[in-house]
Amino acid sequence: MVLLRWIAEVADEPLILEPADRRVERETNTWRLDAEDEDRRSLSVSEVVAAFEQTASTLRGRIQELGFRGAATFYVWHDEQTGQLQCSTCSLPPDALPFGGTYMASDDLGPIVQGFLTGSEPGVIAWSDLDDVHREQTDTEPETVPLSVWISSVGAASH
Repeated sequence: MVLLRWIAEVADEPLILEPADRRVERETNTWRLDAEDEDRRSLSVSEVVAAFEQTASTLRGRIQELGFRGAATFYVWHDEQTGQLQCSTCSLPPDALPFGGTYMASDDLGPIVQGFLTGSEPGVIAWSDLDDVHREQTDTEPETVPLSVWISSVGAASH
């Protein structure tokens, strides 16, 4: 259960909450987690969700100990392009997370984890599927589906 160990280790990694320097905050507090095939087959969604919830709880305690008084958010999303679960902590409220596109904040991590555990290998598209995609293209703009992001308020402003 390597994935569960990695999720738990995120809570103990260096943590910087620096509203004046979002780049340093992002580089220090963002983690990319992958899973071995064995983990994908043997882990349940509820086990992975529980591990992230525990990590959020531990981070909340660390942030209180640091005396940080502002908003802080721990958040998790499934990056389908890389096939990874990614998580980060930032000194922003849930409605202002540093994504370049639209995202939908969720309090239900289960569907995100489910998508990760059952997702296909990143970057793999069968040749036969490429022809179908080409034929389906039209002059209309494709519909953009917002990224689903699980959020957990972990700062003093969340209480």
